[in-house]
Amino acid sequence: MTQILTTAPLTAQAFAPFGDVLDATGAPDKLINQGLCGRFHDRARLDFGADGRAGISIFDAQPRALPYRLEMVERHPEGSQAFIPMHDAPFLVIVAQDMSGQPESLRAFLTDGSQAINFHRNIWHGVLTPLSKPGRFAVIDRIGATPNLEEHWFSTPWEVRGPV
Repeated sequence: MTQILTTAPLTAQAFAPFGDVLDATGAPDKLINQGLCGRFHDRARLDFGADGRAGISIFDAQPRALPYRLEMVERHPEGSQAFIPMHDAPFLVIVAQDMSGQPESLRAFLTDGSQAINFHRNIWHGVLTPLSKPGRFAVIDRIGATPNLEEHWFSTPWEVRGPV
């Protein structure tokens, strides 16, 4: 039996318990570069723990489609992780709160093609899931000597569907 999860639009308010939405909506916080560049300042809380450092990697993810079969989520107990698309296509974001070491109350969001996200430390989340074409992402996360990945495989998979 499959469990059903329906997507919702990604908004800063709905995503706040899980992390930060990085976007450039509204007026910039300040103008720089002789007034020709708007700076949308400090959009994410990056957290890499005491024994890690920030690293920037490039990921190439194969496209998926809705409905999407979700069998596993992961989390990073030692640091936050930001996904910054290097394309303008929407991608799927799946998150869950932690309940005694298990993912609980899954949520699914669709970005609008211009948004990036930052998962806070220890938030369960799905893998990179571009929907319409291969997705290249800049990923900012913790680089360190100790492991920073835990996976949870569901005994019953979820089916993630688009909005009704």
